[in-house]
Amino acid sequence: MFQSMAMMPVVLNLENVELTDEQFYRLCHANRDLQLERTAKGELVIMPPVRGSSGNQEASLIGLLWLWNQQTGLGKVFSSSTIFKLPGGGDRSPDVAWIKLDRWEALTTEEQEKFPPICPDFVIELRSRTDTLKPLQEKMQEYLNSGLRLGWLINHQDEQVEIYRPNQAVEIVAFPVNLSGEDVLPGFGLNLPI
Repeated sequence: MFQSMAMMPVVLNLENVELTDEQFYRLCHANRDLQLERTAKGELVIMPPVRGSSGNQEASLIGLLWLWNQQTGLGKVFSSSTIFKLPGGGDRSPDVAWIKLDRWEALTTEEQEKFPPICPDFVIELRSRTDTLKPLQEKMQEYLNSGLRLGWLINHQDEQVEIYRPNQAVEIVAFPVNLSGEDVLPGFGLNLPI
C-alpha cells in the first residue's frame, strides 16, 4: 500500500499561502530533483518519477513529433521537463508539447529561459498506471482555458484517447486509432496503441 501511495502525485493545498510566480520558479529551481506543477486553483502538485514503460512511451511520442517538426520547421517541441506558465492560471508540464514557431519567437529571451508564459498549441498527456483520470482531465481543461488548439489524453488503461479542441465537446475514441494533427500539426499522425 505504501509503495503505491508513493507513486501517486502529492497535492498540497496552498489556499492561505501566497506563492508568487518568482517564488514558485525559485522553489522549482531549488528542488530540481522534484517535478513540481501548480494548478490554476493554486495547488502545488509534486509528481512522482516516471516509470519505465511510461518513460518509453513519452520518449517515443516526443521522437515522432520532433521528427515531424524537423521536416516541417513549423514550431518547437518540448519534453515533460518544461513548465509553462499558462495564461489561464497554473504552471503545467505536459508530457509532450509543441508551440508554433512565430508564437515562440514572439517571447523575449528571458521568457523563453524561465517558465514560458504561453500555452502550447498542442499537448499530449499520458495516463500512467498510477494516474487517476479526473486530475488529468482537469489539467487538459486548464490547457483549453489557456488557448490550447489540440490535445490528446492517451489512456492505455481504458484503451482510448480523449481529444480536446477549443469550443467543442471532448471526443473519445477507442484503440486502435489513427490520430490526426489536423490543421494544428498538418501531416502529423499517430497510430495507437504504440
